[in-house]
Amino acid sequence: MALILKGAVRLYYYLNDEIADPRTENWFLMRTPWPGMAIIVVYLMSVFQWLPRFMAKRPAYDLRSVIAAYNALQILLCGYVVFKSLTLGWFSHYRLFCQPVDEGPHGVEYAWHVCYGYFYIKIIDLLDTVFFLLRKKQNQVTFLHVYHHFGMIAVAWGIVKWVPGGHMTMLVTINSFVHMVMYTYYLLTSWDDSFKYSLWWKKYVTQIQIFSYLMIHFGALLVKRECRFPPQPAYIMFPQNLFMVLMFGDFYYRTYLKTSDKSA
Repeated sequence: MALILKGAVRLYYYLNDEIADPRTENWFLMRTPWPGMAIIVVYLMSVFQWLPRFMAKRPAYDLRSVIAAYNALQILLCGYVVFKSLTLGWFSHYRLFCQPVDEGPHGVEYAWHVCYGYFYIKIIDLLDTVFFLLRKKQNQVTFLHVYHHFGMIAVAWGIVKWVPGGHMTMLVTINSFVHMVMYTYYLLTSWDDSFKYSLWWKKYVTQIQIFSYLMIHFGALLVKRECRFPPQPAYIMFPQNLFMVLMFGDFYYRTYLKTSDKSA
């Protein structure tokens, strides 16, 4: 037991101190993983315990104005991250299939505006679930929804902590662009419910396609051995994206294709 504990402590210090990017390790919430883990725990307790109990004997809240403002804010934040990622990296000097961690003259700026900004957007994203529960839309709080939200906080934290720039940030750029489109759709539906019946299902097809592409993008690290970007993130992100493709695909099949077959 003592040997296991010693190994666990050694691994913790290796991950938290030895391989952390020195440019970001002292930024707020980045010194250790415990604050981020606390946010995830509070989120899960709120989703499964506190908010359902709070809403048990209360009517659903009308949050249309709040949600409209939230959607507009998300569009602006995600658009800013996409703009900075493209101008400082992917439309500038980043290479598609092998981009080392950015340690150039704009490396810290990229890490701050793109990676660190993305991390905070993922924290703000947790309000999606809060709004569902306050509006008594419990059926929309699925395992896929909850897993995706708290999982992306862990991924975003890891990007800032270990690889704040380079190959992994294709995920940041694409995901932020998809969220721009998604929150624009949400904003439109807050004004006109007819959009719900013409556009909303398409975002799941987009999610499947995006995660499929990212599997190829991360898989390139596994076969391109001479790339100076560390391959370890690909060992995590490749199966993670495969899992997300399967989950979104299963959800899309059960919700749309299987339902259509039954209706026919």
